[in-house]
Amino acid sequence: MNPKLLYDYATSFLGKPYIWGGDNPVEGFDCSGFCLELLRSQGAWGKADDTAQGIYNRFKDKPVKSLGVGALAFYGKTRITHVAMLLDGEHIIEAGGGGSRTQTADDAAAQDAFIRIRPLNHRSDLVAVLWPWV
Repeated sequence: MNPKLLYDYATSFLGKPYIWGGDNPVEGFDCSGFCLELLRSQGAWGKADDTAQGIYNRFKDKPVKSLGVGALAFYGKTRITHVAMLLDGEHIIEAGGGGSRTQTADDAAAQDAFIRIRPLNHRSDLVAVLWPWV
């Protein structure tokens, strides 16, 4: 994993719309689609699609080695409902603000749902920070 390349690639999507089920750099991403694209950019994930819970299940036995760029933050209460990637020890980049009713760029704009930087603890339901890299 190349931290600078990953950071630069992740931040190149800032402002792109959140689209439920999205996994497209042009049209938009949801949280798992965005994180999978970042993992794929470094060769850490194949073509398979997955949810935030599925990504958590794959990496749950890999405790965090660094609170730096590339660690994954997982959020939820009874199950994992959101995933984001750390940019440093205190900030994440996420596809956030939307949900199942965010189907178009117009929906995303109305809901203020987009790729954005937030503090790691901006949500009260942080479950784990895991390290997906070998």
